[in-house]
Amino acid sequence: MQVRLPLFLALALISGILLGATMFGGGANMKKVISGYEKIREILTYVERDYVDTVNTEDLIDYSIDKMLEKLDPHTAYIPAKKVALANTQLEGGFDGIGIEFNIFKDTIYVVTPLSGGPSEAVGLQSGDKIVEVDGKNVAGIGIDNLGVFKLLRGPKGTKVTLGIKRRNAEKLISFTIIRDKIPSYSVDASYMIDDKTGYIKVSRFAENTYKEFREAMLKLNGKGMQRLILDLRGNPGGYMDRAINMADEMIPGNPKIVYTDGKGYRYDSEAKAYITGLFEKGALIVLIDEGSASASEIVAGAIQDNDRGLIVGRRSFGKGLVQAPISLTDGSELRLTISRYYTPSGRSIQKPYSPQDANKDYDKDLLERYKKGEFFNADSIKQNEKLKYKTAKGRTVYGGGGIMPDVFIPLDTTINLSYLNELYNENIIREFSLNYYNDNKANLSKMTASAYIANFEVDEALLSQVLKMADKAKIKYDEKRYQSAKRYIQQHIKAWIARSVWGTDEFYTIWNQQDEIYEKALQLFEKAAALERGEF
Repeated sequence: MQVRLPLFLALALISGILLGATMFGGGANMKKVISGYEKIREILTYVERDYVDTVNTEDLIDYSIDKMLEKLDPHTAYIPAKKVALANTQLEGGFDGIGIEFNIFKDTIYVVTPLSGGPSEAVGLQSGDKIVEVDGKNVAGIGIDNLGVFKLLRGPKGTKVTLGIKRRNAEKLISFTIIRDKIPSYSVDASYMIDDKTGYIKVSRFAENTYKEFREAMLKLNGKGMQRLILDLRGNPGGYMDRAINMADEMIPGNPKIVYTDGKGYRYDSEAKAYITGLFEKGALIVLIDEGSASASEIVAGAIQDNDRGLIVGRRSFGKGLVQAPISLTDGSELRLTISRYYTPSGRSIQKPYSPQDANKDYDKDLLERYKKGEFFNADSIKQNEKLKYKTAKGRTVYGGGGIMPDVFIPLDTTINLSYLNELYNENIIREFSLNYYNDNKANLSKMTASAYIANFEVDEALLSQVLKMADKAKIKYDEKRYQSAKRYIQQHIKAWIARSVWGTDEFYTIWNQQDEIYEKALQLFEKAAALERGEF
């Protein structure tokens, strides 16, 4: 029997959450628990009653809970009631709101794009608009964060919200009254054909509708003649485990193991195997991962690798192999408690080491340490533990102990200096210039086909000079060497962001990936992926 266990994403931690677990039960240590509870209650009572200054008892309680949980593992977490909705929002299949993608820059809410078909697009909001007022109250320059924006703009379907908008070249605020509606949320960011036989799918997280979106993408590409596939899981922090299992099942033939979990006793032990006839069980498969691929992403990559179904390409993944159960507390807050570990089919635990004794401070610095040790630049810098050696279904050697190691390692390119590009992003210049260009040239852009734009549009010297003027105005110091090193990436990024405003994310990634070293290398590895599928390695 199979148990399909969902995995969930915490707000500030990369973590998988086992849903639906029943957490109540007795035990030999319950007397200690009760005694500890009484001690804490007693101390809080004295503090509240007798401490010399007035204290916020709720803050003290939250702080003590956080410090207590630090002694367990890096992914057990306490989420205060006011942050639970935000913590869950990334995995929702949809929400009620006004339908915009936004960012906060210099303490101001910018409309990146009104979502197609949404209520904001319907009333005329534009990319680049600044939201200055909400229902008559100023929201600019007050230190607003994402949670604050959600509280202001989201609300029940059918309710109204009035925005005061500062638009470029408009002297006065423009008022828009928007009726909130159901807004879909997508996690399959792109699915397109690279050539007449090669498909590409980018998955950003494993959310409520990810598996449904993935199947739709596969059906679309199969209909266009896809014979081989690049599945891009880079930067994907995880999400629901059952969506990851179902996705892997679409690509793994037969009835092999996909993942299993092991907890205290047998209560949270489970095993999932492939069982359906999938949409892509034959054909060369390449899965892209990097240090940002975690949790559910690692379940998919580990299942593909251990069953010798496809080639894993990129850099070592994050190393998150702990499963958490969300427990709703009486005040609306939530405890996310680690209850088991998950293992790849070969028996690997890919959870990287952690030490509760030092409150997991080293764990939080792990990616920085990998960078300092040269792991992002040279595969030889990665020291595998020979005691954690495992075999795939066809006898290849793989290692446990911290993340999925790719079959083909692609280092970061140390010859490219993108510091100037990063500064342009830090000052929002790339996005702002692209949005301005789109708004100024909508009529001409709408007459072009996406394929014609991709083939022929050029961010020329005249446009680049405008970017440099914006950079100078933002006090970004010009350096010829840094600029020339980043120039082709500046051109590519602007072209991609303009395309996103006109056509969407498929066209964005078609352009964005053109100078991506992992993507470009993967295109040269399909013969190796096909040989692996045949058992030749």
